[in-house]
Amino acid sequence: MEIIVQALIMGIVQGLTEFVPVSSSGHLVIVPYLFDWHDPFLTSLAFSVMLHLGTLVALLAYFRSDWRRLVPAGLAAARDRSFGNDPERRLAWLLVAATIPAALAGLLFDKAIESQFGEVGRVAVMLVVGGLILFVADRIGRRDRPIARITLPVAVGIGAAQALALIPGISRSGISISAGRLAGLDRPAAARFAFLMATPITAGAILFEARKLVAGEAGVDVSIGPLLVGMIAALVSGLAAIHFMLRFLQTRSLDLFVAYRLVLAGVVLVAWLGLR
Repeated sequence: MEIIVQALIMGIVQGLTEFVPVSSSGHLVIVPYLFDWHDPFLTSLAFSVMLHLGTLVALLAYFRSDWRRLVPAGLAAARDRSFGNDPERRLAWLLVAATIPAALAGLLFDKAIESQFGEVGRVAVMLVVGGLILFVADRIGRRDRPIARITLPVAVGIGAAQALALIPGISRSGISISAGRLAGLDRPAAARFAFLMATPITAGAILFEARKLVAGEAGVDVSIGPLLVGMIAALVSGLAAIHFMLRFLQTRSLDLFVAYRLVLAGVVLVAWLGLR
């Protein structure tokens, strides 16, 4: 029963922090540390895949109407070799352009960065760094460019910024929104593009990691119960987080998340220094 409760909490944490710019990977390091959880299941490849599967389903469910338009539009653009005057065709291929550098960064640097920055104290420092990036980008970014005015260089730049998001504590959604703000997107547009871009990136990451599971690299024996609990918790909390973010950013700044990151970093650093 204990592992079920832990899987539930970790699933909720994953779903909420994947889409709120506070770093899901950082929280998945911090939460077991603060609660003194040591079960290897919580850091297993199988559990990680299921948590991300939950957030992927949340993305697909929330943006299902967008993808029903974007996928046919993208295929039509490829067939005709033209965007025409169709903004859906253009957006579909901008998402492809943004996904390519993000995918390359993940393939090339994921393991190296994780091994260097996965320690709790460094995660706390990266929470501060990511918070400062978020604060500066939100302050100096223009506020009037909608998602329809995203250009190819902007899309590629947002995708390339995902290399920083591989560092636990930085935040994929946070760095994407920051890059969008620096490129002049308004807050809702930056968040929406970040979430749409996260869909193929998350799907690709799941397939890449699932390949290891098929090859027998799960790393620990796991049971289906905690896996399903974690996945469902990530799905439900992820839906809530997406809805919250898109509504919140219509009228509010990112200051709340900056403050949260700084406070959490302080708590973690105090605990970490006190326990060393």
